[in-house]
Amino acid sequence: MLQMASNPYFSLAVLFLAALCFGLTPLGLAWLWARVFAPPKPNTLKNAIYECGLESKGDAWVQFRSGYYLYAIIFLVFDVEAVFLLPFAVAFTGLGAAACVAMLVFVLLLVEGLAWAWVKGVLTWA
Repeated sequence: MLQMASNPYFSLAVLFLAALCFGLTPLGLAWLWARVFAPPKPNTLKNAIYECGLESKGDAWVQFRSGYYLYAIIFLVFDVEAVFLLPFAVAFTGLGAAACVAMLVFVLLLVEGLAWAWVKGVLTWA
């Protein structure tokens, strides 16, 4: 046993087994609870389709406009830009020329992305 404990991977193996047991024990107990105390009793009401309390109408494969998602992605890109620009603006006077050039490149890349989205027509509602 002392020789196993001196192995550098022994503690890693013990932690791996503990993590495995930590995850599998609740799953096993939940499975056991479901088998013993809640046996399956299927019927027509239990197997009925339920979505938001209403019976589904029509086909689930409905076409949708992907433009809304493009607006959301563009909003996120420029929102993250503001998050990155704020610390730079706060510490502007204490930064050197290299930081200013790096931020200029960052802003120019974002302007290029905005111009690309505009040319591709991503920003139009029609």
